[in-house]
Amino acid sequence: MPRAEREREMLDAAVRVIGRSGYQAASMDEIAEAAGVSKPLVYLYLNSKEELFTACVEREARTLVGAVQAGVRAGDPPDRQLWRGLTAFFRYAAERADGWQVLHIRARTHGEPFARLADTMREQILALVTALIADAARSEHGTRDLPAREVEGLAHALVGAAESLATRAGSDPTLTPAESARTLMAFAWTGLEGLVAGRRWAAGE
Repeated sequence: MPRAEREREMLDAAVRVIGRSGYQAASMDEIAEAAGVSKPLVYLYLNSKEELFTACVEREARTLVGAVQAGVRAGDPPDRQLWRGLTAFFRYAAERADGWQVLHIRARTHGEPFARLADTMREQILALVTALIADAARSEHGTRDLPAREVEGLAHALVGAAESLATRAGSDPTLTPAESARTLMAFAWTGLEGLVAGRRWAAGE
């Protein structure tokens, strides 16, 4: 078997085992068995458990970012771009549930190097959503821009809500990616339309 294919199978096995059991509980013996190879071969390819986990986090981060980027079609109206991006995000979380666990939970609870990799992925998603929100404001009102601080805050709120809904869907297999995306669009886009139109909520005394 070609090296790249063998390594892919090892990473698939590691993502399954670590995603379900956690980094500390997962053993190299268990990962090797799941991959159908010997433990010395896993070490030959990936050197250590830490390097194996790093490779898992890096691959899943690339896969998620790539899926969201591919879902956002240039030329679509901003609401369709956001809809497609969210649907791609939730589809990744559903179809690669162990990978989502590795990125969203495991990487963030096992030390700085892994958490930093997950944070890099999140920053890429945030940059994409920030650009979409800014484009939405411009498309609605020509040259009018929302303040950068406000756009960034909206992007963080939207990404945080998406992560929460993905976790919810992980515990309820009846929820489809489209349903989760529709829920978030109903919550976020309706409010965003009002914001770019100049309507802002004000607290009463």
